[in-house]
Amino acid sequence: MAGVVALGFLVTLEFVARRHGLPGPLTNQAREVVFAPKSGFLLYAGMALTMTVLTWRQRFVALGAAIGIDLVFWVVRWASGTEVTEGHPFGNGALWVILGIGVLAVTRRTGPERVLLLKGVGLGLLLVTGRKTGDIWLIITSKTRPTVLDQYVATADHALGNPSWLVGRLVTATGAVGYTLLDVVYSQLAVAAVVVALYQLRNVASERRFPRHHLVRTFLAIGLLGPAVYMIFPVVGPVFAYGTGVEHWSSLSLWPEATPPSGGHFEVADLWPGTPPPVAPPHPMGFDGVTPRNCMPSLHTAWAVTIFVHSRGGPRPLRWAGAFWLVATLTATLGFGYHYGADLVAGVVFALTVEAALRTFDRGWDRAGLRLVAYGTTVFVALLVAYRWLPLPMAEHPWLAGPLLVLAMASVVYGFVRTVAQWDPKPVPVPRPELQPEPT
Repeated sequence: MAGVVALGFLVTLEFVARRHGLPGPLTNQAREVVFAPKSGFLLYAGMALTMTVLTWRQRFVALGAAIGIDLVFWVVRWASGTEVTEGHPFGNGALWVILGIGVLAVTRRTGPERVLLLKGVGLGLLLVTGRKTGDIWLIITSKTRPTVLDQYVATADHALGNPSWLVGRLVTATGAVGYTLLDVVYSQLAVAAVVVALYQLRNVASERRFPRHHLVRTFLAIGLLGPAVYMIFPVVGPVFAYGTGVEHWSSLSLWPEATPPSGGHFEVADLWPGTPPPVAPPHPMGFDGVTPRNCMPSLHTAWAVTIFVHSRGGPRPLRWAGAFWLVATLTATLGFGYHYGADLVAGVVFALTVEAALRTFDRGWDRAGLRLVAYGTTVFVALLVAYRWLPLPMAEHPWLAGPLLVLAMASVVYGFVRTVAQWDPKPVPVPRPELQPEPT
């Protein structure tokens, strides 16, 4: 049923994209069967998810086949003089292997074995196609929302102390090394999610079934629901609305030629990250038709929170990695000027609410879970209402509004931790045998 819904959504988005003169997610994915993929790392991450249903011998065969196919593509491109100017020169092999496993499942397997293989294929393709869907959503927001609400969020952000301006100056001071490290963390968030998911799905091949809940479900649900809020609350971010866009980072990037010019933004002024905007009544403002309106809520924050939550059940290195990815992602979202602090607060609430909803669904709509989902939804809506209609009072009374924002977010975090703790099975101590008196 979930697969039918996902397919219907992708087909609908394909038609919507074509109405705006754009190739849809299905078209873009089909192109990567032959043409250079946008992200070879993502395709191999998707193949890794698919391989969770295979035995170790089958995994080595699949990996070898993917690498071999990529080598053939490289040789053909080299021989024909085809230069890869966009994307990566590898990854086609991974997509071929995923599709090949699907063909094998349909033609050579039956019963539960076929279902398991197809679930693995669907999981891998959903991760990759979900990225394509997100890219199309971003383009649609820029073409259908000519005005943005950045002035409202920037004004409300005074209640939090304008954290994007502060962290932006700190990241700029770290130079190329700090920028590059954060850029890798920010751009490879999906790969980090796959690492955690692979740990959660490590027993699928032996048990011949998927666990009831895992990270990929929440990751995809966030990517599906988040863009709908973009359409309601379009925001481009401080580096675009109050700065020079991605050109700001050209001097620190190790690959400045890979940083595309973002063109005219119609920004308010060149203030970011040096000078916070003044407190003044906000207004909607027109913006270019290129920059995505993808700030409210911060989905990178939501995904990083989800990675952190799901890494808690793993070994210590995985838990430390999840914590690092969360802190580094929050630093990058603010420091790069892609988000305001208010976006991050909304992103945390959004992530935990979606995670709670999925877990509640798995438990048959548990009453405690329903209360948590209702509360998280209420807080999220209240945040959007406050950002839109109360930004000036928030900026004028930061010592009241700021703690209230943090308290609202913390209350959702506390409710989530407390509810999940009730659901997790409690370890039962092993009874110690009573000492018997020695016979005399």
